[in-house]
Amino acid sequence: MAYALIGRLKALIGFRALFVSLLLGSAFFSRIEFFPNPRALSLFIISLYLLTICYALLLQKVRRLYLFAYIQLILDVIAEIALIYITGGIESWFSFTLILTVISSSTVLNRRAGYVIASMGSILYGTLLDLQFYRVLPLDYQGVMQEKQFIYNIFIHTVSLFVTAYLTGYLAIRIEKTEERLEEKDIHLRELELFNVKVIESLPSGLFTTDLEGNVLIYNRAAEKIIGASHEAVIGHKITLAIPSLTFPFRIGRHEETLQLPGQEKKIIGINVSVLKDSAENETGYIGVFQDLTKLMELEEEMKNREKWAVIGELSASIAHEIRNPLASLRGSIEMLKEGKIPERHREKLMEIALSEMQHLNSIVTDFLTYSRPRPLELQEVDLHGLLRDTLSLLENTGQEGPHIRIRKAFDGPLPVRIDPISIRQVFWNLGTNAVEAMDKGGILTVSTEDFPDRISIVFSDTGPGISHDELSRIFFPFYTTKERGTGLGLSIAYRIVEEHKGRLEVESTAGIETTFEIILPKTYAT
Repeated sequence: MAYALIGRLKALIGFRALFVSLLLGSAFFSRIEFFPNPRALSLFIISLYLLTICYALLLQKVRRLYLFAYIQLILDVIAEIALIYITGGIESWFSFTLILTVISSSTVLNRRAGYVIASMGSILYGTLLDLQFYRVLPLDYQGVMQEKQFIYNIFIHTVSLFVTAYLTGYLAIRIEKTEERLEEKDIHLRELELFNVKVIESLPSGLFTTDLEGNVLIYNRAAEKIIGASHEAVIGHKITLAIPSLTFPFRIGRHEETLQLPGQEKKIIGINVSVLKDSAENETGYIGVFQDLTKLMELEEEMKNREKWAVIGELSASIAHEIRNPLASLRGSIEMLKEGKIPERHREKLMEIALSEMQHLNSIVTDFLTYSRPRPLELQEVDLHGLLRDTLSLLENTGQEGPHIRIRKAFDGPLPVRIDPISIRQVFWNLGTNAVEAMDKGGILTVSTEDFPDRISIVFSDTGPGISHDELSRIFFPFYTTKERGTGLGLSIAYRIVEEHKGRLEVESTAGIETTFEIILPKTYAT
């Protein structure tokens, strides 16, 4: 507060010096003899210069600034009354200077000071004119002036001074409040800026911002640590100097970049670049947030290797389990046939068992090869509904559905798609046979399709006994089956084929009511 008052007092002293200089200059260029008392005016100007110099010297030493300001303003009023006196009283051109002092008092101090100076100026000016009118002061005035002219002059000056005090006081208060609000906002902005800097510098991820030309504006501490380039070496330069693999114009979105700087190990960073916009949605630059993914990717690779070996071990155990049972039956049958001690009527039965187990082993090996060595997709434009009809007709003609099972086709017309027909036919067959085998006591298999704007849905819904919640979580695992003669690979193969088509295979089941498998293929494969 004191600092602001000192600034205003400096402005007042400077304005006073400027006004005196203009007055002196006008007196000189207008021929000083034009004034009624040139000698007195010269002494007056010199005195004001001396006072101004004294004010300037005392400003840094005075502690009671308000009192010092009041003294200056009061002396200014006295000096102005003196100026009016020596320049003709009622006929003086310098009565306006009182208004300037009232404005100064309201601006430098407050509204109250404006009223005080206006009152003082009115009283002194009125007293001066009264003394001039009654010839107490040796001031002549031209022509014959009546008393009412003096009174009206005093009235006009008094009203002018108080109106000026009111208006300048009002404006001073508004300006003061505006300054306070601006100061508060400035403080808040500085605090917000400091907070933003702290937040940016505390981020564990690297962050940079650039202008529209790619020159770096912000570059935090984490970015220094990840990239290895100092703040001073990057700010104001192209970000591509710090990250050479990052080309300009930037690729917007999330992607990975390889960072290889001289004398440093190769790093892989995941970076997300987006456009910076102002409040008017105008593009002002770019912002990039990035992390060092090197250790994470090494850990992921290690986890993938562990998972791979774990899956291989699990598959090996499942294969051994699936093969061991048929081999045991096959071995027992062959040993009994080898002994040749069994009756003839049992030999045919044992041969049937042996052949059946051989077929079972062949099915296991065939399904496993289909699952483990998928062939590349051969996409073709086909009618999906036609493919469904052929598969369901084959299922009906093989007699697998039984006498109490009915297949309902809830689709009509052609549905052109671009798929691998052999693979998708395998999916339809596996889901169809799985549903038919589940409805051992009869039921209805409903197959329906729906064409959405972004996807195609194929639903196989059966009225079988359903699947328990625990079984649902493992139903797509290889070699997981609840059937006595199943390989446990049918649904796994179907799931893999749908994934190869960038789709999803979902299942829902209500125990004792129904089970629904839904194949969802993205529309990118549709024609």
